[in-house]
Amino acid sequence: MQNHSGRPTGEDAEQIFRRYADTLFRFCFTLAGNQTDAEDAVSETMIRYITRAPAFDSEEHRKAWLLRVAANICRDMHRFHLRHTYVSLEDAYNLCADEKQVDVLEEVMRLPQKLKTVMYLYYIEGYTSEEIADMLHISAAAVRKRLQYGRKKLKFELEESGQLKLKGSEGI
Repeated sequence: MQNHSGRPTGEDAEQIFRRYADTLFRFCFTLAGNQTDAEDAVSETMIRYITRAPAFDSEEHRKAWLLRVAANICRDMHRFHLRHTYVSLEDAYNLCADEKQVDVLEEVMRLPQKLKTVMYLYYIEGYTSEEIADMLHISAAAVRKRLQYGRKKLKFELEESGQLKLKGSEGI
């Protein structure tokens, strides 16, 4: 529900927060690298939703808008923290089921922002490259190339650290 100015009401914002808070948190955690910044980014995303949300064509449009706003906020936070990068391993341990997942998550969080953004949206949220391209305002080819670079970099890093066996090794 929206009020006479077209902005979401408090009730609507609360429902949207309940619906998307977990998704936004996981996305922001992946981009920000720590729980505190992820929580701040989710809060800021909801503030922007309440104060700036456009009219949405569908629920999928709303979700895409929220994810795009969250990505922008995380990018801005990243720029701010460039000199003070911080990845909380404690937060990573809390999100992962076993040590191997922690190791993979650590490598994903080390990826450049633009690579981990498309990898998260593609592999975790299940968006197509065309949908991601629309959200990030880049071409679908650029999304596919970033996915390719991200996979290649992640594979290289995991092979280097001995967490991924090279082709031809036992237990591929």
